[in-house]
Amino acid sequence: MAQKVYLLLADGRYFEGTNFGAPVHDVTGEVVFTTGMVGYLETLTDPSYNGQIVIQTFPLVGNYGVIPEDFESKKIWLSGYIVKEECTTPSNYRCEGDLDTFLKDQGIPAISGIDTRAVTRIIREVGAMNGMITAKEPPYSDALLEEIRSFSVTRAVETVTPEKTEIFPAEGEKKFRVALWDFGAKDNIRRELQKRGCEVIDLPASTTAEELMKYEPDGIMLTNGPGDPSENVGVIAEIRKAADKKIPMFGICLGHQLMALAMGAETGKMKFGHRGANQPVKFLETNRIYISSQNHGYEVKADSLPANAKLSFINVNDGTCEGIDYTDRPAFTVQFHPEACSGPLDTRFLFDRFIENMKAAK
Repeated sequence: MAQKVYLLLADGRYFEGTNFGAPVHDVTGEVVFTTGMVGYLETLTDPSYNGQIVIQTFPLVGNYGVIPEDFESKKIWLSGYIVKEECTTPSNYRCEGDLDTFLKDQGIPAISGIDTRAVTRIIREVGAMNGMITAKEPPYSDALLEEIRSFSVTRAVETVTPEKTEIFPAEGEKKFRVALWDFGAKDNIRRELQKRGCEVIDLPASTTAEELMKYEPDGIMLTNGPGDPSENVGVIAEIRKAADKKIPMFGICLGHQLMALAMGAETGKMKFGHRGANQPVKFLETNRIYISSQNHGYEVKADSLPANAKLSFINVNDGTCEGIDYTDRPAFTVQFHPEACSGPLDTRFLFDRFIENMKAAK
């Protein structure tokens, strides 16, 4: 019989469910929700979820099993996983295992049987909060709740960035060399560049601008990653130095935020963030709406943009900044994920724009 376990929120509310995946030990993290109907494998292996307990709002998860070629990195990065119902009989011609075994093998505790939409409503109303997956039964002490409230993820980028530089060849003829500053990159960002004839130099976050420039890149990609962007003081300073070289730059998610900070803008924590594959954004140049995939809890404050930064995309739901063009250099960034794995393919044209910028700079 499955073990009875609990999701305990920092405000004292708790939800009972049953354990699957790894056996439950007390695991604390920031509780966040994602609204994607599919793409749970990409969510599990996305380094941006480091230190978080992730709730799937879609009620049935695990239907198509485990498919390694869909992974966004080599391992699971989140701390805990919450679903309404776990599918125990997956069916897909590419399936190589089930969700329960995958989580077990990676040491990640999970809970099923929880009203995930009720928890999501709490987070939407109250805002992001910490929580704990625990086998301890209620009632819960004030000391335990204070321990949960005081939890924070620190040095997040340092945890997920690669330890050493790796070079990935272009698919077909090599046309460009791109320095990919890896703050916790999803693999599909690199794949999209390789498809377009780019040799990709995957560099750790600790790489200095001087070290990066030794590779003589045609362009610089600033990737996604976890945590509070403003904590990365050293990285921000190096991005500023690299940006002053006026080499074409493209930033995604955390890379978008770090570039903005390097240029003098400000960032802040959102009430509950944007996570899921169905976030509408408006391209201000054409007023066209695109559906985007997103995963972030921080935003660039639109009213803090410097004179050389022009808002390019906004979120249709709340009007927040979703993209910036820098008018004095060939650089642009977006808050969403144009590589869109898993998610819509609407904005992959942004990779082509990056390619055109590199062509023009040659």
